[in-house]
Amino acid sequence: MNLKDRVAVITGAGGGIGRAMAQSLAHRGCHLALADVNADGLRQSAELIEASGVRVSQHVLDVASREQVAALPASVLAAHGRVDVLINNAGVAVGGSFEQVSEADFDWLMEINFHGLVRMTRTFLPLLRARDAARIVNISSLFGLIAPPGQTAYSASKFAVRGFSNALRHELAGSTVGVTVAHPGGVATAIASNARVPAGASPSEVKKRLALTEKLLRMPAANAGEIIVAGVERERERILVGMDAKIASLVERLSPVNYWRFLGRRMPS
Repeated sequence: MNLKDRVAVITGAGGGIGRAMAQSLAHRGCHLALADVNADGLRQSAELIEASGVRVSQHVLDVASREQVAALPASVLAAHGRVDVLINNAGVAVGGSFEQVSEADFDWLMEINFHGLVRMTRTFLPLLRARDAARIVNISSLFGLIAPPGQTAYSASKFAVRGFSNALRHELAGSTVGVTVAHPGGVATAIASNARVPAGASPSEVKKRLALTEKLLRMPAANAGEIIVAGVERERERILVGMDAKIASLVERLSPVNYWRFLGRRMPS
């Protein structure tokens, strides 16, 4: 897929992998509609990209809001006139076991990580179908390949993204719209430090778990963004980002029930 002069919509573009993908797309001459709930982050992302000479629009958006998602296509069309690529990247995390995470926090995460992605896809699919070549890119996770303890909410959402993407790809087979699902491994973003923690959790325990988690977040976001965008160029249907994601995918396929006996000994609790 030649991305030059295409138009891409990216959620979660105010930082992390979203910002990195935006920069990689801009480098290829792709115009951008950047969306994020964080207006300051959006502005910073746009400023980093302006020198590329592509057209950039900023859209403050909460993907959990049906009304805001429904209004976004008109705003994007007003700025760009078309949409060729939709990248559903917005996501959040919640720490703690299933029994520790409240129902409200579990639902909050699912509303953003999964239902928001589905809403964006439903809203933009008619515009994508109108193009000669288009692609939906859904960002799952390493934890959409494996499901470690302490990640019931996050894994549930990312496995849902994976299943939704695979089924949608089969439904759109033969059309001009392709579907890519990406599984980033340990990427150095702020998702862990911004994660919600259970009420009443010990501050010292939270600090300890965050330190352990951040040891696994090693890949620079710029590298992850470039890998994903390069995969989109090649019209890859699945993109494994990082050696940790590749290893986890292999081990899970070899031992789909007991893989954690192997992986759990090599990862911090």
